[in-house]
Amino acid sequence: MIKKFRCMEVDERYMRRALCLAGNGLLDASPNPMVGAVLVDPSGKIIGEGWHRRCGEGHAEVNAVASVADTSLLCNATMYVTLEPCSHYGKTPPCASLIIEKGIPRVVIGCLDPFEKVAGRGVRMLKDAGVEVVTGCLEKECLELNEKFVASHRRKRPFVTLKWAESADGYIDGKISTPLTSMLTHRLRATHDAILVGSGTVLADNPRLDTRLYAGHSPLRVILDRRGRVMDAVDGTTIIYREFSSLNDVLEDLYKRGITSVLVEGGAELHRSFIDSGLWDAMRIERGCKNINGKVKAPCLSSDCEVDSVDIVDMNRIINIKNVNTLI
Repeated sequence: MIKKFRCMEVDERYMRRALCLAGNGLLDASPNPMVGAVLVDPSGKIIGEGWHRRCGEGHAEVNAVASVADTSLLCNATMYVTLEPCSHYGKTPPCASLIIEKGIPRVVIGCLDPFEKVAGRGVRMLKDAGVEVVTGCLEKECLELNEKFVASHRRKRPFVTLKWAESADGYIDGKISTPLTSMLTHRLRATHDAILVGSGTVLADNPRLDTRLYAGHSPLRVILDRRGRVMDAVDGTTIIYREFSSLNDVLEDLYKRGITSVLVEGGAELHRSFIDSGLWDAMRIERGCKNINGKVKAPCLSSDCEVDSVDIVDMNRIINIKNVNTLI
């Protein structure tokens, strides 16, 4: 029993290192998940490590193996990887096949991959080849790392974050953001695949909906325009939905397009529609410290809201909320 406990402690130590590595893919891995991998020899020395840097490029396991100076050590090594190795051909070959080919005898996995083309098949491929496989090492932490990816593939729709700014007396106020909180909003945009607004927001504000204030890719722009008030997009960075029966239809179509996360920035009526339909997973509300007695009331929070954190930035409160009904 003591030996087993110590083995778990050792496994968790290296899995934490793999989690740290995985976080390096925050801005570039999506729509793929963030994944980290560490290779350890029998003496406990790390002989290789890597992470998934960018969608379409080598996965964490590939990069970890490539970093090993003496590949003869692989036949006695343990690989620690935050997410189940893939078992299918996508933009890159299966990582499970690489592990088998290199003769790595033991693999410790943080959590299973919910993507339907993997979903346990990677583990089964490794076990069928005689590899010792341990699953569930720091599973909670590994799932939380890829909250958007996991939730999206479990629900067959993108992870939805609602974001707005409001005054102290509860009115929508797009002018309360400071240079620093504006930068934080652009960082939030950079961690989503798409940003969604209604046609009213486009006509009123003509927002650029990009990440010019922060490093990282600008998300796909999505506009809901049933009344045909917005001109057709002339590039591939914008999708306009004019005919749809429900928000769920829009989300299902975005999921089919490979979008795993959507940031909804307005307007207030659209936010209320997402809240009323229960089609949301997180909220980020910036609340100012002044009353403005404005014209448009901010959405009322529903009973399924749970405050996750509150930060004070430049006197404004940044409130992060989770939907208790959609937690992974």
